[in-house]
Amino acid sequence: MKDRNIVRRLIAADAAAYRVVMLDAYAMHPSAFTSTVGEREGLPLSWWEKRLGTEVDAPSVVYGAFDDEGVLVGAAGLSVEDRERARHKATLFGMSVKASARRAGFGWRLVQAVLDHARAHGGLRVVQLTVTEGNAAAQTLYERCGFEVFGVEPMAIAVDGALLAKVHMWCDLEGAGRG
Repeated sequence: MKDRNIVRRLIAADAAAYRVVMLDAYAMHPSAFTSTVGEREGLPLSWWEKRLGTEVDAPSVVYGAFDDEGVLVGAAGLSVEDRERARHKATLFGMSVKASARRAGFGWRLVQAVLDHARAHGGLRVVQLTVTEGNAAAQTLYERCGFEVFGVEPMAIAVDGALLAKVHMWCDLEGAGRG
């Protein structure tokens, strides 16, 4: 039975679909990601499976959004710091929703799923992320989900000869509203 318009943690069986979604995101929105299609397309499926973090105590996990047809249309991940003095922090990474599925609430639901996972993790207090400066839609979504800007990194990534800034955002898991 296919998943119907839901957001859930991805499992190893979702790795191929996750790969497709992310390669599409890297290709369609190169300025939104630090990774490129060229860097990721040659990686074996086992790399994508490991990225999903399907173990109970995995250092990273990925959530996926599925449309009414059961097709994976978006993803967002959470990576937890393992260093002792930074174990209270995690990073939201790889957030993407296919253009055909935007404005259906999947982005908000993905971010909420990641934040809920972080809250349930135990010991986490802060989730951080970066968004390319000028990506107003993404930054607005993150702000609606409780993230606040704490700085801008100039010349953070190089895309087609242009140096782009990244806006750094954070969310206090104990103080964030639920948008």
